[in-house]
Amino acid sequence: MQSDVYLGRDDRPPGLEQIASGKVRDIYRVDDEHLLFVTTDRVSAFDVVMNEGIPHKGAVLTAIAAHWFERTRDLTPNHLVSTELDDIEGLDAAWRERLGGRSMLVRRAEPCPIEWVVRGYIAGSGWKEYQRSGTVCGIPLPEGLELAQRLEEPILTPTTKFEAHDRPLTPNEAREMVGAELYERGETLCLELFQLGTDELARIGIRLADTKFELGLCGGELTLIDEALTPDSSRFWDEATYAVGISPPSYDKQILRDYLETLDWNKEYPPPALDPAVLERVSARYLDLCKRITGQTPLEVAS
Repeated sequence: MQSDVYLGRDDRPPGLEQIASGKVRDIYRVDDEHLLFVTTDRVSAFDVVMNEGIPHKGAVLTAIAAHWFERTRDLTPNHLVSTELDDIEGLDAAWRERLGGRSMLVRRAEPCPIEWVVRGYIAGSGWKEYQRSGTVCGIPLPEGLELAQRLEEPILTPTTKFEAHDRPLTPNEAREMVGAELYERGETLCLELFQLGTDELARIGIRLADTKFELGLCGGELTLIDEALTPDSSRFWDEATYAVGISPPSYDKQILRDYLETLDWNKEYPPPALDPAVLERVSARYLDLCKRITGQTPLEVAS
């Protein structure tokens, strides 16, 4: 398995029809019922995709997502079929090597038009709204909460999905978009998934502050799709550095954001050139989290 590969959106395997290309993932049609999700090493900050990638990032995200898809099967079906590429027609040995460890063969699903964000602590955009109005996504919260304080109960704070920038939704707005029956099922499921993740991560010294789930319909059945409880979709805090009243360091690309804040850059395209040492620090952070959650890193699997 190679690292720091497959970064360019124009660099794609022959013989497969690309149907979507996001900031991190590229999606290909395999047949009428299956897709190939490829998680690249691309990284974005302030909504701009950098020219350089984070070594091993795609493999880490794939390994962590596959871990949680397996751990949550008792709660919900998911779209993952396999992380192996041997049965994908049109991929030669060279492309299998390039995409190995960073790809998932998945069932096609009809995605819900909202993102299911669950918060167990008050942080990020939720903290900013709370300071203004005492609410998060229009949900009233108790007075006197501090930054990074744990909520009495986790709450679902949905956002839009198919807009250029995610927009917070009130529960009533989200319910209208997906229908009351599906919303109630999705809320119950996402809160159960959040609790499972919270409990398992707590055993390895990690706090799950908030996370984003993606749900879709496969044959009419509500299904967990895309990714689950990864550092790109979640805010993870190390127990050793957690404290109320501060913004605890998170297991994601915060190192990169902090570095970019020191540069003379207007946070618009084109992005600045990145210091290789910073990229290696971010990569080490991702690899460490993967080891803690799954028990091994992609490098150990490949060796």
